Amino acid sequence: MPAPTRARVHVDLAITLATFAVLWLLLWRHLSGEWSMNEQYNYGWFVPFFAAYLFWLRWEDKPKGGGREAKGGQFFLLFTVAFLLLLLLPLRVFEIGNPDWRPLGWIHALIVVALTYIYIGAIGGSAWVRHFGFPIAFTLVAVPWISPIEQPIVQELMRAVAAAAAETMTLFGIPTQLEGNLIRVPTGLVGVNEACSGVRSLQTSIMIGLLFGELRRLSILRRVVLIAGAIAIALVANFARTLALVWIAASRGTEQSEHWHDVAGYLIVVFVFVGTMVLASKLTTANAGGSPEKSRDLPFVGLGSSIFAAALVWMILVEVAAASWYRAHEQNLAPSARWEVRWPEAAPGFRELKIPEGIRSTLRFDRGREVMWRESAASPAAATYLLYFFKWQPRRSTILRARAHRPDICLPAAGWRQTADEGIRSYPVNDTFALPLRHFVFAHEGGMRARPAFAHTFFCLRENAIHQDEAAQLMTNRPGDWSPIQRWHVVRDGIRNPGQQVMEFIMISPRARPSDEVEGELTRMLPTLVVVRN
Repeated sequence: MPAPTRARVHVDLAITLATFAVLWLLLWRHLSGEWSMNEQYNYGWFVPFFAAYLFWLRWEDKPKGGGREAKGGQFFLLFTVAFLLLLLLPLRVFEIGNPDWRPLGWIHALIVVALTYIYIGAIGGSAWVRHFGFPIAFTLVAVPWISPIEQPIVQELMRAVAAAAAETMTLFGIPTQLEGNLIRVPTGLVGVNEACSGVRSLQTSIMIGLLFGELRRLSILRRVVLIAGAIAIALVANFARTLALVWIAASRGTEQSEHWHDVAGYLIVVFVFVGTMVLASKLTTANAGGSPEKSRDLPFVGLGSSIFAAALVWMILVEVAAASWYRAHEQNLAPSARWEVRWPEAAPGFRELKIPEGIRSTLRFDRGREVMWRESAASPAAATYLLYFFKWQPRRSTILRARAHRPDICLPAAGWRQTADEGIRSYPVNDTFALPLRHFVFAHEGGMRARPAFAHTFFCLRENAIHQDEAAQLMTNRPGDWSPIQRWHVVRDGIRNPGQQVMEFIMISPRARPSDEVEGELTRMLPTLVVVRN
């Protein structure tokens, strides 16, 4: 068989690069929603550039290839590639309807990494897979952790850092009280902005440790030591930042503490970056094994450009088909019942709460307000009410933002202990409309407070449009119910981000109250708090 011409090689290479560019860009585009919304993963925007740079460095000293696979091996690889590419269709359909479902991001990333490994192995055999393995897999560091794994780790670490800082400040004569991830000083609470997010820059420190370990070409053991060192540096930096913010809040007020909040956060990243770079230089040793035999030939795999062209066309068709599925179903969507909050401005002690800038920048709602009032201005034992309402117009990442702050995550981080989840129940607003609310119960032990407190929280997330077949169902889009079955229903009904609105109503009282008593009170109050528009 005659050798391919140089022009043919260039054409095949161009098609191959275009195929993998689309493959990786689609993955990064999906992950970018979390990168934009969640400050824990803001570093993800840099990961594609770091990965490309690391791959280029590996390309400069790549070893010679190990030869092609036998016919049976090639058939198996082609079958595997076809299977992985076919998986992209259902995956993308689910991703569009459930952009906040993190396991999908991991499945997508692993498919892309596997396809890239297969191609690299087809070019250079196992030697190339080992040589390029790290840069290809480096993107996995920017895939958001699955919530049941992430929340316990970052929340517990933040709680430990806050506890150490509170004890330290107490030793220096500043009275403090730990409330979850927050620290209460006489002037107010410190750390409100990250109550739900946990320890800052933990994932960033892992990325930086992996990056410098690869740049220095450290051994596996030394890379593990470097990553552990980077995490330790991040924890120390969080401790120092918390100490500084508590001192500023105690001496100058919480407003000044909020002013320095973001600056201190950026300094953590700088401190981790510089500290990890110094530690990596200390761990670096001379390469005693010598340089591998290099190959600078232009790679060519005799699979033919038609295979890569077909893969490229398939990925484009996947995107078109997934979007078409939702577009076709959107024609059958009907506006859900239009309802708004009626603010009880004449209630005793009514006042508006300031939404911290950090929360505003995270949620990026189109309209939002937080207020509080009391059951009675005269009685110290009267209940306190808090009402939150946020609204988002249809956009790609509003589902992520609408679900970013939930009472079962944020209140425990603020020192409240969840004691019950009463589930979802529909509460009537008028004769024709009822609102589904999820009921959580929390308790606070007290501390600097005059006495313990108990909170009943009612949470609702509603889509601005629903499927016509379900327009009469009051429990459509049940708030807080994001089980696999509910996520499948979103895909089946073709609902993709039609805009959301969130309401959260909290009753805080100094005594424990039975759930049925509180739900009865809510049933009486709700018609005065919610108004249905025609």
